[in-house]
Amino acid sequence: MSHNENYDARPWNKNYPAGNSPDLPAMPYTNIPDMITRVSQKYSNRKAFTVCLPNGMAASLTFAEIDTLSDAFALYLTHELNLSKGERVAVQMPNCLAYPIAMFGVLKAGLILVNVNPLYTTTEMEHQFNDSGAKALIIIDLFGDKLGPVIPRTHIRNVILVSLADFFPLPLKAIIKLKLKLTKQIPLCTIQSIPFTTAISIGKSRLNSGAKPGVSPGSGSQNTMGLNDTAVLQYTGGTTGVSKGADLSHSNILSNMLQINEVLKPRLDKNPEVILTALPLYHIFAFTVNCLTIYSLGGHNVLVPSPRPMSNLKKAFEKYEFTLITGVNTLFNALLQEPWFMQNPPTKLKAAVAGGTALQSAVAERWMKAINVPIYEGFGLTESSPVLSIQPIGGKIKPDSVGIPTASTYLRCVDDNGVTVAVGERGELIAKGPQVMRGYWNRPEETAKTIKDGWLYTGDIATMDENGYFSIVDRKKDMILVSGFNVYPNEVEDAIMKHAKVSEVCVIGVPDASSGEAVRAFVIAKDASLTSEELREHCKKTLTNYKVPKSVEFRKELPKTPVGKILRKDLRAEVLAQK
Repeated sequence: MSHNENYDARPWNKNYPAGNSPDLPAMPYTNIPDMITRVSQKYSNRKAFTVCLPNGMAASLTFAEIDTLSDAFALYLTHELNLSKGERVAVQMPNCLAYPIAMFGVLKAGLILVNVNPLYTTTEMEHQFNDSGAKALIIIDLFGDKLGPVIPRTHIRNVILVSLADFFPLPLKAIIKLKLKLTKQIPLCTIQSIPFTTAISIGKSRLNSGAKPGVSPGSGSQNTMGLNDTAVLQYTGGTTGVSKGADLSHSNILSNMLQINEVLKPRLDKNPEVILTALPLYHIFAFTVNCLTIYSLGGHNVLVPSPRPMSNLKKAFEKYEFTLITGVNTLFNALLQEPWFMQNPPTKLKAAVAGGTALQSAVAERWMKAINVPIYEGFGLTESSPVLSIQPIGGKIKPDSVGIPTASTYLRCVDDNGVTVAVGERGELIAKGPQVMRGYWNRPEETAKTIKDGWLYTGDIATMDENGYFSIVDRKKDMILVSGFNVYPNEVEDAIMKHAKVSEVCVIGVPDASSGEAVRAFVIAKDASLTSEELREHCKKTLTNYKVPKSVEFRKELPKTPVGKILRKDLRAEVLAQK
């Protein structure tokens, strides 16, 4: 079947749990702010967000407070900064109470949100600010010293500084600010700026005077966005190349939120969900799943500013009874190696959800044995808001699979000509659904390479079984060619992780005179006695000879994104630089 033909076969339909529909109902919201306002009114007195610091200090805001504060901030953006519908605002901060207020406020003002990694270098910041054309920036004060050399070379004219202590009750706020000052963690910001809390206060005075968010000052004209308007420019991780802005509409994100709601339905009850949000909210996984989906369900987000080291999570697990956890493979793997976690595992947990990178079977098996709750692996991309498939929660779990497509989503595996391959055969995974992006921001040529005839080409190699369950083999760009044979790093990594002395691993292809490319494994060992020959012998038990690593390099750490994805491209660049 070519990609031009209709694609109606959905073998996965029979595997949706009872009560779950394979098709989404009509969209109940006019845009994301409409959802925020209605949900905030419905759950007004519930806790919406709590930030929990490593020392156990915590502060919370209710749904009603989040709604009012984001209304105030929206008014500040439109009435004080004179930002107009569709202009871009960059938000650059770790998980903290200011994030949902800023994000909701930007969208309520009819503006476009640009999520920015706070750990970016000045070069990366300048690229994203200029590529998006951002006019204003909301940034955590911990990185204010980066702004001096960057802001003059961008379109940004207004900078708003956030403090980690914002919205903590006064005694705790004073303690946190004193500690940050004594440890000299707040650098000097040489760019003119205004504190976030001051901006909120100014906006509140507008709100109290009767101004309404989403209405332009003076003219009274609507400043709000429709479902097909851009809501977020979400930049790709840059793990395989230059970072590009995925243009995600209000409809894209709300559709994915509803798709995730449908997946969670078998596990929901009258009690509010409590979710651990250790993944950064600026990343598309936590942005849609944790921040928006759990908010829409009246759930409680417990924010951890940074999950590394793992001890940063200890107080959160002690203070809160989590019903849901989202994470990447490295997070679940690291938790299983923490004695405090293993001695007191969460007892109210309904589901753990993994995404972002491949879940290793050894990690999934150890988690199930320790917690007695499965990790439900899913698959998605920044370009799809992000979730495309997931193991059906409350349904049949297939090991080493990313499950079945979410409602109203179509997935296919195709060859290099776009023709669907046979069941069980490997092909590039392509997707179609209401969550798929409009395209890359101001990059029509890149968009044309990625979206063809309405199908999103993911760049991932996958298989589909006869029941419609998909398994990711590997990234197309990460495939290693050994003497003409395809080797997929995920498969090799999965085999290596089954060795009891291995903590973490990354596999890449390196240039080789005799075979074109050779397999190299970078390993973090739990036990210093582990040797490369012992590991190679272990691999030979389950892998064909050409897949067995030709070389093994032991490391104390591996390069990772802030979300926890191991960066193969950084290791490849390091190897090539040594040649």
